[in-house]
Amino acid sequence: MDRQTTVEFLQDYVKTDTLMKHLLAVEAAMRAYARKFGEDEERWGVAGLVHDFDWEIVPTPEEHPTFGANILRERGFSEDIVRAVLTHGDHTGLQRETPMERTLFAVDELSGFVRAVTLVRPSKSLDDVTPRSVRRKMKDKAFARDVNRDDIVKGAEEMGVDLDEHMAFVIESLKPVAADLGLNTGAGEDA
Repeated sequence: MDRQTTVEFLQDYVKTDTLMKHLLAVEAAMRAYARKFGEDEERWGVAGLVHDFDWEIVPTPEEHPTFGANILRERGFSEDIVRAVLTHGDHTGLQRETPMERTLFAVDELSGFVRAVTLVRPSKSLDDVTPRSVRRKMKDKAFARDVNRDDIVKGAEEMGVDLDEHMAFVIESLKPVAADLGLNTGAGEDA
């Protein structure tokens, strides 16, 4: 599957702008890490795009992402992408074995959290977000309460990267798609 075909696929399942922005953020982080690691950027990006596509249609939250994995197989997505989707959370019981699987887990919660941190900044610009500001918001349990902070920490550990470096890398990876994420592209600029 290429990106264009994947975006067309998503139109059948993704109903809200919020979910689409999350998928685009995770895609951007996955592509950036693929470039860094010398991996297949298209494949990693597609994995990021589809990892939560079933969130709004799954019968119960417990069935995510297994429900979606079955659809991905039916629609011809490769098994490595399906497996990355299945391992992006811990409740499926599958171990993350490949760099793509570990990276998807590591960027999923963090990408969404970085976007949330950015949206509460007066400038709404990624240029004003740092690992320090992300860490500060992680301590505020009322902020973005659905984001699992332990998964953010665990993701960096599983990748074998320093958490602050991981945060900085994800922040930078989102900048090229800031406008698509509903964020400003420069400090103090309007979207």
